[in-house]
Amino acid sequence: MSDLLERLRGRGWRMTAQRRVVAEVLDGDHVHLTADEVHARAVERLPEISRATVYNTLGELVTLGEVLEVSTDRRAKRYDPNAHRPHHHLVCARCGAIRDVHPTGDPLGDLPATERFGFTISDVEVTYRGVCPNCVSA
Repeated sequence: MSDLLERLRGRGWRMTAQRRVVAEVLDGDHVHLTADEVHARAVERLPEISRATVYNTLGELVTLGEVLEVSTDRRAKRYDPNAHRPHHHLVCARCGAIRDVHPTGDPLGDLPATERFGFTISDVEVTYRGVCPNCVSA
């Protein structure tokens, strides 16, 4: 499980029932839900939670740096609670499933100085694409 709830409590984030439900829905490894998926799961736990509250809470979590907004294709943005553990993403080209991966090596170091065009690089995002076992067997 990710430590999202612990991190939020440690920051003194005001934990209303709505915020808690959104954080609980997001908490876990390999969680990359869309806002609509977060809302659908949150409604199961707290039927009165509004879509606007879910969107506002997600926006606040991204602003706080506690959740990453992930866009791996032209589909809806997804929300990743593993904001404090460096990782890349492995995406299924058919169904869009996303997994966190932790390859060895240094992708920043792999970019030669001649290919940096004078940029001071602060971050690297790597997305691996393939077909997941479920789609291969379908």
